[in-house]
Amino acid sequence: MKKILALGAGISALLACSPPASSPPPRPNPFAVVSSLPYHAPPFDKIKDSDYGPALELGMKQQAAEMDAIAANPAAPTFDNTIVAMEQSGRMLDRAGNAFFAVVQANTNPALDKVQADIAPKLAAHQDSIYLNEKLFARVKTLYDNSASLNLNAEQLQVLKIYYRQFVHAGALLSDPDKAKLRDINKRAATLETAFQQKLLAATKAGALVLDSKDELAGFSDGEIATAANEAKTRKLDGKFVIPLQNTTQQPALLSLSDRAVRERLFNARWTATEKGDKNDTRASIVEIAQLRAQKAKLLGYPSYAAYALYDQMAETPEAVQKFLKALIGPTARKIKQESALVQAAIDKEGKHFDLKPWDWQRYAEQVRKERYDLDENQLKPYFELNTVLEKGVFYAATRLYGITFKERKDIPVYHPDVRVFEVFEENGTPLALMYFDYFKRDNKSGGAWMSNFVGQSKLFGTKPVVFNVANFTKPAPGQPVLISFDDVTTMFHEFGHALHGMFADQTYPLVSGTNVARDFVEFPSQFNEHWALYPDVLKNYALHYQTHQPMPAGLVDKIKRSQVWGQGYALGELLAASELDLQWHDLAADAPKQDVDAFEVQALKKTGTDFPNVPTRYRTSYFLHIWSNGYAAAYYAYQWTVMLDTDSYSWFEKNGGLTRANGRRFRDLILSRGHTLDYGPMFRAFYGKDPDVGPMLKHRGLTPG
Repeated sequence: MKKILALGAGISALLACSPPASSPPPRPNPFAVVSSLPYHAPPFDKIKDSDYGPALELGMKQQAAEMDAIAANPAAPTFDNTIVAMEQSGRMLDRAGNAFFAVVQANTNPALDKVQADIAPKLAAHQDSIYLNEKLFARVKTLYDNSASLNLNAEQLQVLKIYYRQFVHAGALLSDPDKAKLRDINKRAATLETAFQQKLLAATKAGALVLDSKDELAGFSDGEIATAANEAKTRKLDGKFVIPLQNTTQQPALLSLSDRAVRERLFNARWTATEKGDKNDTRASIVEIAQLRAQKAKLLGYPSYAAYALYDQMAETPEAVQKFLKALIGPTARKIKQESALVQAAIDKEGKHFDLKPWDWQRYAEQVRKERYDLDENQLKPYFELNTVLEKGVFYAATRLYGITFKERKDIPVYHPDVRVFEVFEENGTPLALMYFDYFKRDNKSGGAWMSNFVGQSKLFGTKPVVFNVANFTKPAPGQPVLISFDDVTTMFHEFGHALHGMFADQTYPLVSGTNVARDFVEFPSQFNEHWALYPDVLKNYALHYQTHQPMPAGLVDKIKRSQVWGQGYALGELLAASELDLQWHDLAADAPKQDVDAFEVQALKKTGTDFPNVPTRYRTSYFLHIWSNGYAAAYYAYQWTVMLDTDSYSWFEKNGGLTRANGRRFRDLILSRGHTLDYGPMFRAFYGKDPDVGPMLKHRGLTPG
């Protein structure tokens, strides 16, 4: 079920109650009614932190009553009185939940953290109360068993099938004692996953590298030094310098820092931030989460949580995933060996003669790139000013492909002053969506980058998408330009690909709308959209020097393109290591002993051949947010699976004219607008003409000749 979130008669009755004459009238909860803003956007100018908890509680109460009414309906089950009724439930919970979980990820505070910790097990119990409702499931099962005679259209049949499978997957066929066990597991797991997220955020903030001297920042630009000084001031560490941590193993600053000891300190600051044995140590939570997931899988008849989690993915089984990953590990290992030799040679050439370590890789790999391709990252940044990249790059490519246009809105309230809002229009001027951008890193923002919805598209409700992109780019010191790396540029195109998937949704039912698809399909549109960052007609439109406004010289563009295959061994190696680490944790049997996190990690990487020398996993177990709190358990491989899909698709574009409206229309019609109205294999084959294959991916990454 897509929703955990309803507006019913009980709310109206509650708001209609009259207080004593001596009391001021109660302030209505802003989530109690549909927002009057354009597109029903959240009224952040009216929402207080204290509104979220009551709204979520009341939303659950309302939806529970609605679901009970559906289950108790004396009329024979029909698609309308059961499936459509379930889809229509939970409206208040939708509004409150979409806003709350967006803000708690991007702009949290102790009050919101407390709400999240309190509400997580209640939401888990609420979902169980729906999925484990025997009368409700009986109605769904009756419809599913008789679906051939119901005269349903294709989308309705798909919705019915998904509901049935989700009920079964959630435990609807279990005995009452086993349902009770499952409820306990789900509540405890939800509590631990929330605790993990909050510990990770606190540890990442506390783990920032504090430096005493400007000399330790040798290699930084003046702007980067000013930013580090400003970070220290915000933490009341005047006179010092602070390098905040990013939630990946490698840190961007390792590219610039010339002091090897400082590089090692920064690397280890991230490597050990969540393993200090203090209140922010995540390991105990992780061990229990893994055990609970294995127990849940066994209860539901699966050999492992990986097998349980993959039931509705495009890959379908852990065996299929491992076969895919193994096809990449060998070529990647060979590429890493070649790259390592070149990086070590660059170290030796400098005359220092130390052995390559992970904290050296980025700096000296960049030197190899400079030498082999005559390309310096610092040459590129002046051509990548954030707002220019957004409006003349990301937006421009979307207009060329899909005909959509953008207009900034200053009248839409936001949850933080850094957020910008744009209205999006179809080629004929018809309003399509509302789009928020929140790009700068904050200590109270989770690491990484993501997209989601404040309002989902649905013809059932007549709602258009309200979507947002969030990232963690470094905000410059006041007065400094917002210059970003090409990796950041790619991130902008990536997250906007998710946004396109959400904005082009064209479904009746929320369950199958937009990005409500499998993890190993949802990253396909986003990674496909990355290709346009280097497309000639797009690049020349946005790669403009922030001072002179002159386009990037053709020679520099050629260097970027020629250098793209450099470092692909490392880039893929760290991702494959993380993918295997995820799968190994979720391959544990229910009777497996309690694990030592650090020892398990070492063994898992060695067992799978992803313990690549000096190429650490992109996320260690202890700060692997994707799998312990963000819904990617046993699914981190999806990023690489969808690279296969996106490179296959881009190869189709290259063979059929590239960046054209006709091609954009075809991709929109067959992929971006379909949601989960079709199964993934047939959907992909309808566009590509055949099953996906790994060949274009290996070629794109320079892992095979040709």
